[in-house]
Formats: sequence, structure tokens, C-alpha cells
Amino acid sequence: MVIGVSGCHHRNQAQLPPQALPPPEQPMNTPPAEAQIPPPARIPITPVPPGGVTAEDLDYIATHQPILTQVGYATWYTAPYRGRRAANGQIFSDSAMTAAHRTLPLGALILVTNLETGQSAAMRINDRGPFVEDRVLDMTIASAKATGVYRAGTARVRIDVYETPKSINTGGRWCVQIGAFHSEREAIRLKQQLLRTYADSNVIEFPGENSYWVRIRPEGDNRQMAEYITRHLRLNEGAAYLTRLD
Repeated sequence: MVIGVSGCHHRNQAQLPPQALPPPEQPMNTPPAEAQIPPPARIPITPVPPGGVTAEDLDYIATHQPILTQVGYATWYTAPYRGRRAANGQIFSDSAMTAAHRTLPLGALILVTNLETGQSAAMRINDRGPFVEDRVLDMTIASAKATGVYRAGTARVRIDVYETPKSINTGGRWCVQIGAFHSEREAIRLKQQLLRTYADSNVIEFPGENSYWVRIRPEGDNRQMAEYITRHLRLNEGAAYLTRLD
């Protein structure tokens, strides 16, 4: 019985041709990948007191001399939308005694004096700006009211710097901010040009309030390279501003 079953299986088995082996895989002729620029490092939050300054800050100003003084025109600003974060990572507040400056370290303690009225107030730098020619400081509504700038809109001020969490003159993380562009197409076009010219930099374009901006962060957020780019850019539209990120 067992033998019969075995013979039947042998007679009915189909004769298959020898199976061909698959051809060896050929290496794909793909162009070399472009060098990947690592994403820029995140800037850690630089906290300031909820109200901008404390009683200890006022005591410090009263008992110390400024380490740096700057004179220029100041104005005031407000957030374009609720919940906007300032450059230091905290939520922007109209009622805080804070201000925006392009190059002072975030968290810097300053005293701003209105040279036209003599009014002065202490505040901390927590944001970046103003990105407008001939302006050195953007204040919150509270700061502008305390210094008599709110009604005037702009005023010539003296900025006395008393304390900074990081060095003013050495180190830091820097970029070049370019704008404002009325056309998104122009911002993207400049971005592509910068990517070709500064291949080791990280370049982005982003929308602002009714405008567009381009930011270029040189490799390592290097200050010397950011200064070089700022000096050598030739723009048909917008302006280039050296800006500290930290």
C-alpha cells in the first residue's frame, strides 16, 4: 500500500525546467547626495522676570556704573497676535518692562533715558529688533509709557547697559536678518542666491507682518562670518541687519 502511493507520486510529478538565478543587483547610478547642512542649534530660553525687572535690578542700577552706553532713536511695538513668543522664548507681554535690541545679549539689564524729556526707566532685553533703519530700540507699551516715548512714537534715547548674562564683545551666536520684502517671491529668490553663495550656511525665508524676511545663519553662528556677510551683501530690496541670537 505504501509502495503504490509512492510510485503514483513519482509518475505524476511535473518536470520543471531548471530555475534561472536572478541577475546580480546592479549598483544604482544615482548622483551623489548634496552635502546636508545640519539644522541650526536651538537657542535655549533666556528667562527674564515676568514684569521685566525686579526690585533687586533697580538696586543694582542705583549702586553700579553702566558697562556700555549707546545713543539712538527708540520706538515701541506690540505683538501682531496673542501668544507670540519673544526672541528669548517667553511669551511677549505689552505690560512687561522689556525691549528689543538687535545685538545686546538677551536678558541684558538696561536703563533707557528719553533725551528729550529726561524720563527714564529700567527694562530688560528679551526680543530682537527693530529691523528698521536708524532705530536702535523697540520698547513694549509699558516701557514706552514709562520713558515718554509712547505718545511721541519715536524719541532719541540713551541706553545704559548695566548687566548682561553673556559677554557683549566675545562669543555669542549670530545671524544676518534681511528684509522686509513686499513679495514672497523676492524673499525666496534671495534665499536661493544665498544658498549658492554661502553653501555652509543655513538660510530660511519666513513671513512677517505684511512682509517677508530672509535669515542666514553662518556655520557655527559665527560672528565674524555674519559681519562679513552683512558688509558684502548688495541688495535690490530690503536691508541686512547683524543680529545676535542669544
